[in-house]
Amino acid sequence: MKSIIDASIKILFVGIACISLPVAIAAEIPWASSPEEVGMSAQRLKQIDTVMQRHIEAGDIQGAVTAVARRGKLVHFKAHGLMDVKGNRPMLEDSVFIMMSSSKPVLGVAAMIMVEEGLIRPEDPVSMYLPEFAEMQVAVLKDPVDENISPRRVDRDNIPEHRLVPAKREITIHDLLTHTSGLGTGGLGSLVAERAPFPLPSDRTLATEMSRYASTPLDFQPGDRWSYSGLVGLDVVARIIEVVSGQPYDEFINQRIFQPLDMDNTWFNVPEEYRDRRVVIEGRDMSLFFDRTTNYFSASAGLNSIAEDYLKFEQMLVNGGELFGNRILSPRTIEMMSSDQSGGLYKGLRGPQQLGMGFGYTVYSVEDKISSGARRSTGAFGWGGAFGTRTWTDPEEELTGVLLLQQPHRRTQYDFENAIQQAIID
Repeated sequence: MKSIIDASIKILFVGIACISLPVAIAAEIPWASSPEEVGMSAQRLKQIDTVMQRHIEAGDIQGAVTAVARRGKLVHFKAHGLMDVKGNRPMLEDSVFIMMSSSKPVLGVAAMIMVEEGLIRPEDPVSMYLPEFAEMQVAVLKDPVDENISPRRVDRDNIPEHRLVPAKREITIHDLLTHTSGLGTGGLGSLVAERAPFPLPSDRTLATEMSRYASTPLDFQPGDRWSYSGLVGLDVVARIIEVVSGQPYDEFINQRIFQPLDMDNTWFNVPEEYRDRRVVIEGRDMSLFFDRTTNYFSASAGLNSIAEDYLKFEQMLVNGGELFGNRILSPRTIEMMSSDQSGGLYKGLRGPQQLGMGFGYTVYSVEDKISSGARRSTGAFGWGGAFGTRTWTDPEEELTGVLLLQQPHRRTQYDFENAIQQAIID
């Protein structure tokens, strides 16, 4: 099987995996001589393979790549199933996945770099950098006229009559990073705004879209609630980074994050020579993502990547901001990023209210491992993508987990996390 390690990695180790196969791995994330060396059971880690195979046979997923590291050492890295059913091609350890919203934590780190350097502050009004975002308005129901009601849910096929009222205050970078701004969250304001074509034409950029976003009515008053801005809010932060740094967003994260972490297989536009490694999902038209080149570098959902690269990203976070001798952030900044910044407004992404969870800057955080029902420790943080990708950092256990799917299946995600937890023996 093709090695997961790109030839550009400067230092290589040859280690022994838990199943005794020689594997090359970056020196900063060497294989454990045995999982027991880092307090995990080799036998119990096999449950990951079992649950992945179970879901493949059930037709829930066609394939996946899974990785786990603890105490700075790799204990599991494996490809499962098929990357292309029609071509009968097995999943590779370096198969390329569309990361969708798993792009967001990268933006979180980029924003924290700017905060550390004193170039931006979370409490800064967005209009301080993008003047068109001053004096925004909020969409509310037309009736009753004596009460400004921003409905939480709106039927896009039956949009109620509305009116606009001034925002009580300006939206801030903090609001955007925590999804509490009301901008582009799928509510009434979003549905009455101008709709952009999908995919965006190749001449569109972050800069060209800001005036359209700024003209979009907010879905609620800033800071009043948590509601996910899937494709807009964090792109505004990316544009602020461009304005302040003087670099396009893709160049900024490549220079400040990807290169120092040797994330050589993470791109907005997959190079031609790597396109045969992209996962193809049977029955889904992937042309909207595959057969185009974009100049709109979306911090919300734009990246393509491989499991190894995201393992490095998460390992940097669990290491307190450092990997390969390169410090990206300070431990205190990561603590800030991963602590609840939503003021208790976050109750889960969807479905019934989820207790014991908080939301930091672009990532959820486990505030109470018992009441949350999470198969992670208090203080764990991470995020995922609409196509099934999920990565996280668990500082208490010194553990990182990477699950790359291209089919969102919540049971597979839960079973992967559960398999990791039951394998921890120390």
